[in-house]
This record gives sequence, C-alpha cells and structure tokens, in this order.
Amino acid sequence: MLSDPLFIFAALACAAVAVVLIMGISQFGKGDLESSKRSNKFMKMRIIAQFIAVAAILLFVMIRGDGG
Repeated sequence: MLSDPLFIFAALACAAVAVVLIMGISQFGKGDLESSKRSNKFMKMRIIAQFIAVAAILLFVMIRGDGG
C-alpha cells in the first residue's frame, strides 16, 4: 500500500491539511488585524485542502477497496 501513488497522494494531502491548520492556529494568538487576516486566509486554504484530501481518500477507497 505504501507504494501506491494514490495512497501517497492522499497521505500528503492529509499532511498538507495539518500544516495549514497549524499555520492558521498559530496566527490566532498574535492579536493584531494583520494576523487575523492571515488566519482567515489560512483557514480558507484549509477548507480547500481538506476537500482535496477527503476526495483523494474517497477515490482511493473506491478504486482500491475490496468491496466488502
């Protein structure tokens, strides 16, 4: 399974979601207006990355799943 390119893509997409989430959360504590704008930008990016990750996971399960 670790040599499957679709699995690797799904795993990397999940890691990207985690990285963007951490970057967005790190901006919350700074308190100024610019940090707030950056935090919102990161959270919007997280939603897009999360959609891609979920789609990749579903595609992997549909294609590689054993069907039951």
